[in-house]
Amino acid sequence: MNLLAGTFYVLDEAGYFVLWNQTVEQVTGLGPEQLRGVHMLELFPAEERPKVAAAFCAVFQQEQKVQLEARLMVRGQFIPYMFCGSRMQVGDTSYMCGMGLDLSRHHHQQATLELRERALHAASNGIIITRHNGMDNPIEYVNPAFERITGYSAEEVIGRDSRFMAIPGLDEEQRGALGAAIAAQRPASVTFRNQRKNGEVFWNHLTVTPVNDGTRRITHYIGIIEDITTLKSRTAMLEHQVTHDPLTDLANRILLRDRLEHAIQSAQRNEQQVAVILMDLNKFKEINDTLGHAAGDQVLRTVAQRLQSAVRESDTVARLGGDEFVLVLAEQPSLRYTLQMIDRIRRAMAPPMPVGCRTLSVGASMGVSLYPADGTAASELLHAADAAMYEGKHGGPDAVHFYSPAMASTSAARLRMEHALKDALERDDLYLLFQPDVCVETGRILGLEALLRWRHPERGELLPADFLPEAEENGLIVPLGRRVLEDVCATLQHLARIGFPDLPISINASSREISQRDYLPHIAQRVAHHGVKPGSLALEVREEQLVNNMPQARRLAQGMSELGIKLSVDDFGAGLSNLSCLQALPVSQLKMTRRSVSNISLGNGSSALAKTMLNIGHNLNIRVVATGVETQSQHDFLARHGCSSIQGNYISRPMDRSALDRWLTAH
Repeated sequence: MNLLAGTFYVLDEAGYFVLWNQTVEQVTGLGPEQLRGVHMLELFPAEERPKVAAAFCAVFQQEQKVQLEARLMVRGQFIPYMFCGSRMQVGDTSYMCGMGLDLSRHHHQQATLELRERALHAASNGIIITRHNGMDNPIEYVNPAFERITGYSAEEVIGRDSRFMAIPGLDEEQRGALGAAIAAQRPASVTFRNQRKNGEVFWNHLTVTPVNDGTRRITHYIGIIEDITTLKSRTAMLEHQVTHDPLTDLANRILLRDRLEHAIQSAQRNEQQVAVILMDLNKFKEINDTLGHAAGDQVLRTVAQRLQSAVRESDTVARLGGDEFVLVLAEQPSLRYTLQMIDRIRRAMAPPMPVGCRTLSVGASMGVSLYPADGTAASELLHAADAAMYEGKHGGPDAVHFYSPAMASTSAARLRMEHALKDALERDDLYLLFQPDVCVETGRILGLEALLRWRHPERGELLPADFLPEAEENGLIVPLGRRVLEDVCATLQHLARIGFPDLPISINASSREISQRDYLPHIAQRVAHHGVKPGSLALEVREEQLVNNMPQARRLAQGMSELGIKLSVDDFGAGLSNLSCLQALPVSQLKMTRRSVSNISLGNGSSALAKTMLNIGHNLNIRVVATGVETQSQHDFLARHGCSSIQGNYISRPMDRSALDRWLTAH
């Protein structure tokens, strides 16, 4: 009896112990004397006693063999046990002979299995278990997440080969790596595309782990399926945003360089050419200024669509910014083939395009460079195409120029100018001179014009005409203008300190500057920062800038009026004047062109233009300033015809601040 693994006992018909093994004593913690006096029901909790008693009675009354599970008191704790018993007859006396087995380990294992089963069912990733038979690895188990992800029920997939969702011809390399790992009986982690039951393709990140049977023999594989379709889509969208222009959806500078380098490598292997075309739209700035930025954006989108339609899928169309586009024509077998493609691009660009309620003809200047003749690196080809395009701008609208080595000097000169101008901004080589504007009748000073100069380290003092057009082109005009504003505000502070608090200073504003969204807010912020009166500042805007874009002109004039800054029209009379436009704006003065004034001295009716400009100013009730006055005869003519004020070397040459202080004191 003592050799039995569980408890062994013999009970009489009253339920008391007659015989038992040592295990009963060990389990109950009761000695022999105690066991003889304890009723067997006392060893069970109260709620278990009815079923234990019923089973006990069934043994004696119905001569049944019974088996039941009940909790037994074991050293103060109730432990699950499995009991079995049957009737035994000894002479005239009946006994129950039985055994008991501890189920606590079995219950723990069962609870663990149930927990794992619930975990498998609750997992958000698909779980699949396959049997390893060296061939098709049939499916033995899938969890609910697998059913949700794939659309297949467990009944539909159990017993099938685990590769049944594969798409032929797709992601073969990744599937080959998975097959090799399974053949080698090692873990694997791969990403490929599968097909759901409804035919939809989804991205699947699969992790496979082999399972052995304890003897190190692989019997199964467990696969974890993660549906990463949404993540892939989001990643692809972010990558697209990083590599594409948001307005036109064309490749941006980052993707352009990558595609160009790839095209060069391919051409090198196949002994072919690559053509790089840099394109700049004609008069795009005028479209923006005249019709507004929305119209400009529409033009850019239309141009992008036309360029895309004119090239092959293997070619690249990119937008560098503004109205600059780059085309990379890969796999060019000959120059003749390239010329045919360029002609196709030109024909695609030729038809007028609808913009709002208007139809516009938008041409472009193109510069072309070829690999390997004009460069073997992406940067070399782009620089060469840029130089060719810049040369093409001087060849009339829609000109196409191929790069030649002679263009390198022009391109290098522009680049040197740009770098030198940046250095000048950093080193303070740019400075202001001031020229007085005085009343013709009284000689009283009415204001000053700030004139920018560049102290060039090699070329000496440069006038605005020597560098401002280039600055307008490359965008440096914006930081230049802000530097001028800072110096003018500082000068206004200085003039107030020396007794001239109400002497205004005018500064020139370029098209690129006034098109900046923060142009007026920046001026307001700097004026407030320096503590100067807004009325002491005037902006000079060329007449053509105003009349070519009336909506922008109205917004500018309204904003200036709200700030208290004066609006001055520069180059009045340089072209066709729109009098209704000038009359609609709060213009403080009109500045005649130097040409109008210089013609006064020529005679033979050449002074008619100056006289006309003065008459227009009188009729509009706007003060007219004559600029570039050099002689007494010019002064006298202007005085006779009612010119309000004059500016030029006849009064004073442009002066730096110290010379201006002396001039103001003297006058």
